[in-house]
Amino acid sequence: MERRKFLTAGGLGLAASAVAAPAIAQSMPEIKWRYAASWPKALDTLYGGCEYFAKRVAEITDNRFQIQPFAAGEIVPGLQVLDAVANGTVEMGNTALYYYWGKNPAFTFGTSLPFGLNTRQHISWLQWGGGQDLINNLLKEYNAIGIPTGSTGAQMGGWFRKEIKSIDDLKGLKFRVGGFAGTIIAKVGGVPQQIAAGDIYPALEKGTLDAAEWVGPYDDEKLGFVKVAKYYYYPGWWEGTGQGHNIINLDKWNTLPKHYQAAVDAASRDTFTWVTGKYDYVNPPALKRLLVAGAILKPFPQEVLESCYGAANEIYADLAKTNPHFGKMYASLTAFRSESLAWMQVAELSFDSFMMRMRTRT
Repeated sequence: MERRKFLTAGGLGLAASAVAAPAIAQSMPEIKWRYAASWPKALDTLYGGCEYFAKRVAEITDNRFQIQPFAAGEIVPGLQVLDAVANGTVEMGNTALYYYWGKNPAFTFGTSLPFGLNTRQHISWLQWGGGQDLINNLLKEYNAIGIPTGSTGAQMGGWFRKEIKSIDDLKGLKFRVGGFAGTIIAKVGGVPQQIAAGDIYPALEKGTLDAAEWVGPYDDEKLGFVKVAKYYYYPGWWEGTGQGHNIINLDKWNTLPKHYQAAVDAASRDTFTWVTGKYDYVNPPALKRLLVAGAILKPFPQEVLESCYGAANEIYADLAKTNPHFGKMYASLTAFRSESLAWMQVAELSFDSFMMRMRTRT
């Protein structure tokens, strides 16, 4: 009798196992996506962040969800990633949203508003201040959804073939600058150019460009700019941060299992820490190497900064009246910035200023 009960129970257990295994397999389907990046492979922090993200998703899903990254130009050019995601050429991409300001100037808020926020402020605004919801309302018009990934931190002002002494020196200057900042450069008399990373060096070398900015010392060293333009200016006022995004085709996202969506979200957050932390680690020694290689480090003159700041605010005021997406994001960001700057001055600025003073004494 006992033996019969055991066999019956065992049979039920085996049957349950037989049902459970396919159910688990169905809940963890094998999915493969293509992931187009705006970055060349040589940029091992930006493109490396894409590789890190794909690896994390695979680890979280026990290799059931495979995402294969492709560098700029392998599937689509670096500045066409949003289009490729929107039309379904690839399932997702990694890019800087301000590259698409020509489609809508409000895309600049996804990466960095000139004279806007620093890295900590920006990720805070995106995640807690409603910024990402506003950006996703815009991305929805392009059949996409976005999740913040790595940030470069505050960027440099770029490489110039001649010294900048006044605002007049920007007049007629052919300057490679990313995203929406070009509208400000144009307003003060410059000639902005937006070209992908791999095309910058030859343009500087040939004189097609007079100046160019990219990110900061580590990436700029890899791209070799010090060989063709010696003056290295700071700060990059158009990018107090350089926030990247994973963008995903909305139809593909909506059909993705919820736990795979959670994996993408978690891996994107991990990638933010990986990319931003790496930049903060590798930029200081890279700057020293560039100075040894002949870079002449200079701050932008105050007149240049103030002129560009005034031009920026005039542009923002006009766009806020005519572009609903821009108006909502600008109102949200400036309200947050007003509160945040007061706190940053009390805590961060006072601490950093003290530590800089102590550094000069030791």
